[in-house]
Amino acid sequence: MFLFRQIHEIVFNGQGGYDWQTVYTMPIWLRRFTFETLKEHYEKQKEEMDKQQNMLKNKSGSKEISRPNIAQTPTYTTRAPKK
Repeated sequence: MFLFRQIHEIVFNGQGGYDWQTVYTMPIWLRRFTFETLKEHYEKQKEEMDKQQNMLKNKSGSKEISRPNIAQTPTYTTRAPKK
């Protein structure tokens, strides 16, 4: 049962990079390595998404309006004709 679940996870999460027959005929060590690598990748991706969501949630809890970090005074000089 675990074999078929592992094959399914590799084919599904491989995003088109693997087909069922290829994964089924892979050497066991290579299939396990591929499975673990994909698993680590998606766990890391999930952690990053959770981190971003927590950061956004913490910022939205405050009543202060988020504004872009733009200098209030211009950093340039103009040579407009004086009237």
